[in-house]
Amino acid sequence: MHYLDFGGPADGPLVVAVHGLGGSAVNWAALAPRLTDRCRVLAPDLAGHGLTRSLGRGTAVAANRVLLDRFLESVTAGPVLLMGNSMGGMIALLEAGTAPERVAGLVLVDAALPFVAARPDPMVTALFAAYATPFLGSLLMNQRRQLSPEALVAGTLALCCVDPRRVPADVVAAHVAVARRRAGFTDVSRDFLAAARSVVATAGYLRGRPYRRGIRAVRAPVLLVHGDRDRLVPLAAARAAARRHPSWSLVVLPDVG
Repeated sequence: MHYLDFGGPADGPLVVAVHGLGGSAVNWAALAPRLTDRCRVLAPDLAGHGLTRSLGRGTAVAANRVLLDRFLESVTAGPVLLMGNSMGGMIALLEAGTAPERVAGLVLVDAALPFVAARPDPMVTALFAAYATPFLGSLLMNQRRQLSPEALVAGTLALCCVDPRRVPADVVAAHVAVARRRAGFTDVSRDFLAAARSVVATAGYLRGRPYRRGIRAVRAPVLLVHGDRDRLVPLAAARAAARRHPSWSLVVLPDVG
């Protein structure tokens, strides 16, 4: 399992940062250096993401939760502060509910929380509907594979960020470098679609009950951090989670996705 060690004091708290769907460890390249004066920060690439090839392993949420658990067991010593973004937040929550002895606290950044009755972003709705449809999903991924690494990264930033120009140039370059290395991987489309479909199923109205049960099992302190203009996970989902779990804290960041 590939991971980045951003450094930090060996005797300080250990933060393990888990990226979201289609992302990689470099998603934390802007934030991690701001934490390393007090914390050591590790960021793994989940299976089928970044530089961790699936190699026959599953890339769905449940499979990557198991992979994260094995990473924590093999690389860390004692409970960690688990930080997750989007799908990574979902996986972090499930890990905290399943293996509470490994998690001292949770920071959930725009986490993929259970669906709520909020008006979704039309483009995001259409995109995930396409991913869920076998022919359309494969067609869309084939089209994406024709794009240059620079175009792939630009498209992702346009979807996720209110203003991609705010992203530092060196962070963009790091993402392009990963995309360029992944261009030769033959399993990218299959791995991504399996992961995307599992996120929708896990958070959904009909099949999301195990996720909700897993969330109720969490005993660690939880901080929700959410952008008020997030197109992928509406702020309403974070507000609903905070209402259901009064001990959780919620910080809303203005004018960011």
